Amino acid sequence: MKAEMLRTPFFLVDENKLIHNLEILKSVSTCTGCRILLAQKAFSMFSVYPLLRKYLDGTTASGLYEARLGYEEFGRETHVYSPAFREDEFTELLKYADHFVFNSPCQVKRFAGRAKAAGKGVGLRVNPQCSTQEGHAIYDPCAPGSRLGTTLEEFDESIAYMLDGLHFHTLCEQDSDDLEVTAAAFEEKFGRYLYWMKWLNFGGGHHITKPGYDIDRLMKIIRHFQEKYRLQVYLEPGEAVVLNAGYLECSVLEVVKNGMEIAILDTSAACHMPDVLEMPYRPPLQGSGLPGEKPYTFRLAGPTCLAGDVIGDYSFDEPLREGSKLIFEDMALYTMVKTNTFNGMPLPSIVYRDGEGNCHIEREFGYEDFKKRLS
Repeated sequence: MKAEMLRTPFFLVDENKLIHNLEILKSVSTCTGCRILLAQKAFSMFSVYPLLRKYLDGTTASGLYEARLGYEEFGRETHVYSPAFREDEFTELLKYADHFVFNSPCQVKRFAGRAKAAGKGVGLRVNPQCSTQEGHAIYDPCAPGSRLGTTLEEFDESIAYMLDGLHFHTLCEQDSDDLEVTAAAFEEKFGRYLYWMKWLNFGGGHHITKPGYDIDRLMKIIRHFQEKYRLQVYLEPGEAVVLNAGYLECSVLEVVKNGMEIAILDTSAACHMPDVLEMPYRPPLQGSGLPGEKPYTFRLAGPTCLAGDVIGDYSFDEPLREGSKLIFEDMALYTMVKTNTFNGMPLPSIVYRDGEGNCHIEREFGYEDFKKRLS
């Protein structure tokens, strides 16, 4: 089946582009000996886990359900981190997770004993208080007042003997120069504890598969920590695994005018790509330009009642009409994991395009998927 035959909207993940990213990640782990995990918070399309398992070392989770999904569908290593674990879920989590990363010394004291008794690895997330982000405050774990990770001031040396590793995560879509700055700040504050550790997790946000990313610098940083402290380095990218490997295909339902041309689509920023509103950002769109760059400029908007359900302004070589097809790019990450059914909006189907160019519908959604979330 070809994509042109499918009912819009739908997410499409391309196997060849996915493999391209996976081969880059595998080359990093092969050359350095580091272990690379899939951050399921960004991408949890478990139908492709058998492919990912050939290249990656396991998964990371942010709670019980992600940990269970990684354990059941991916296998290999399952790591879990939460700002605060729930007492009534922890026993079940012990069945799925191999490594627990706690957010505070208090959480370590409360839960680490049980994790250790079950043969699990125990780590602490730390906050090196080194912000390298610009314009992404909502995604900056080192922002003032952040709840994510333990600062040096709050570090309790009495728990150090219980720890197998330390974890820091400060990046968002960034190159290895920002990792280098962060790693230096982390080492200055927490390096003396690494001699006691078995592993160090650099977290996610590494744009490793983006063209121009400095992989040599990344590998230099990895080798520095592994050789100096004799420990295992982990990375847990999400976006880098599926960067530019996914699309959201949609159609124009209607064109209205209010000071400009506005195309109402059968997809919604609020429901299907909420990062457009949360981050915010302007998603790439095949064949389009910036406003005014091409002859016809349109505002693209969703069909929900939310006045702000606007994707952005784009220009085109030809005017959009009812039935015009549009393809948003880089839509595998933080989309399927964040979709919602506000206004009763149907969820887009999930489609996989294999290496031969054939499309397979992995999942379709209907009324029951909407209803089951309600009472």
